Amino acid sequence: MVLESAPLPTHLLHYLLTLGVAALLSVVAFNTLSRPRDFLTACGVALTKVQRTAAEIERKTFHIAGLLVPTTHQFLLAIGFENIACVQICVVITVVGWTLDLLRVAFPGGVIARNWPLASLLRESERQRLTGGCYFSLGCTLTIAFSPPSIATVSMLFLILGDMSAAIIGVSFGGETCTMRLGRQGKKSLEGSLAMFAVCFATCCSVFLSVELREYPAFAGALAATLVELHEPFGINDNLTIPIISSLAMQWAFSRVAACDAPETIEWVRAMAQQAVHHPGGL
Repeated sequence: MVLESAPLPTHLLHYLLTLGVAALLSVVAFNTLSRPRDFLTACGVALTKVQRTAAEIERKTFHIAGLLVPTTHQFLLAIGFENIACVQICVVITVVGWTLDLLRVAFPGGVIARNWPLASLLRESERQRLTGGCYFSLGCTLTIAFSPPSIATVSMLFLILGDMSAAIIGVSFGGETCTMRLGRQGKKSLEGSLAMFAVCFATCCSVFLSVELREYPAFAGALAATLVELHEPFGINDNLTIPIISSLAMQWAFSRVAACDAPETIEWVRAMAQQAVHHPGGL
């Protein structure tokens, strides 16, 4: 349950538009650098990692396009659409996307496979399997369906920004502070996980800036998202599970925070405070 002071769709829309513009300007600025590899070296990336880091940035920055999902969701809510209508739109898009991707995998030499958009960005493992975009659309659809809009937005931002940060920081600096490899296949790093947690925590706190005790749901959601990215619990795809599990974690945490507003809780806190004043050391 989200507190009554949760941000409205118009506020979230402005937040997402600002975030999108800032992200787009950052991408343009990086792509216009005459010597991007020198820039990465100046940022502290080891020479042996510069080429891979540049490739990872090129691949992951495309994920910024994922901001269109929460932005469109909040725009529709702001102009009067019901959330159920947004879910129905998401279901249609997801079904179409899954159908096309299944056809691409089933007929690798077919028209769809030969003309697949952005095929150069596919990982080698995705060429014969469903792409992460399918799981992304399904994860967003389920999150929008079962979460309050503000929490759904934050959960999707965890996936878009947090996962991107984990990948870029992990590739750039992974193994320098902690040499132990993490994750199911040992491909994750402590540096990447810490970056994801920090980005997710800051994102949630900034979105719920008007909500008291927001740091507790932010911590719960960021921790859940980071752990899922680090070690996907169901072995499916973290594009599906990150938004779903982190949204559930935040809903649980917000419900606990909301309980602090209950009259009996306030009376209990007041009684404990009075006891501490009149009988110090007697708690």
